[in-house]
Amino acid sequence: MALMDFIKKQFIDILQWTEESDGTLAWRFPMQEMEIQNGASLTVRDSQLALFVNEGTVADVFTPGMYKLTTQTLPVLTYLKNWDKLFESPFKSDLYFFSTRTQLDQKWGTPNPITIRDKDFGIVRLRAFGIYSYHLSDAKTFYQKISGTRGEYTREELEGQLRNTMIAGMTDLFGESGVAFIDMASNQDEFGKAMHFKMAPVFAEFGLTLDSLVVQNVSLPEELQKILDQKIGMNMIGDMGRFTQYQVANSIPVAAANESGLAGMGVGLGAGVGFGQVMGQSMAQAMQPAVAPVAAAVAAVAAVSPDEVVATLEKLHGLVEKGILSKEEFEAKKVELLKKLS
Repeated sequence: MALMDFIKKQFIDILQWTEESDGTLAWRFPMQEMEIQNGASLTVRDSQLALFVNEGTVADVFTPGMYKLTTQTLPVLTYLKNWDKLFESPFKSDLYFFSTRTQLDQKWGTPNPITIRDKDFGIVRLRAFGIYSYHLSDAKTFYQKISGTRGEYTREELEGQLRNTMIAGMTDLFGESGVAFIDMASNQDEFGKAMHFKMAPVFAEFGLTLDSLVVQNVSLPEELQKILDQKIGMNMIGDMGRFTQYQVANSIPVAAANESGLAGMGVGLGAGVGFGQVMGQSMAQAMQPAVAPVAAAVAAVAAVSPDEVVATLEKLHGLVEKGILSKEEFEAKKVELLKKLS
């Protein structure tokens, strides 16, 4: 009985891999001192590839299915070992299984800010992170460039290499595209597509297929973000100033049509001269560091041209003719306006 157990241990007639844990990308079938029986059964499951290696040289690759190992199903190995078609003896060879399952939710990101040249802000440092997924698609390439002869190669061992490759690709992409940081940060979906297009060939060099890549965030370090926020705020103030001037210009006819007219706004009908100018300057000054705002407003009122005075007097005279303004009030306003020209 002991002799039969010994004999059974020397020859293998069933070769398969049942994945017992998640994250294993490559696994070597434990041969030790055993040999593979000619005609043995090889089972490759749907999420696997199998690869025979003869004395360090890659031989036959098997996709999912069940195979009977003979010289017909092992053409490369038969050639390497110089077997003839009638060879039926047990043989030694290394057998590796590879998992082709999609590796989901893999994270990438910049551990430290990377420095790039931005067309809007000059030299800036930025951070970015996201997720990606991939699967092993070329067993021969992966064996030759990544896993080698190790008994087991895991996803965690590959993670650092892929992450560094992603960061290098992202840095190059920023430099090559010339797209401003603001545009890139506001359109992360397109940025992710560009990253996928750039990184897919790099993954292929490792025997991998990049299935998806998502950019979740592109941002500046906190101290630079504060500066950017201030710049955006200043731009908004500039726009608000123009918007305020537009509002003031549109409000003058409305105020003039009001029964109380401009007088109801505390300036009287006569002060309608240069009113839009006064209000526009006053609103602009409110959005800038205040330097004697009252004096500036008075100076703005005083800066009245002779043509404006004449035009205002004509309007006031029209109000007198309509009985809206008395002659005494007209004379008082006239004296007030003429003083502004002195």
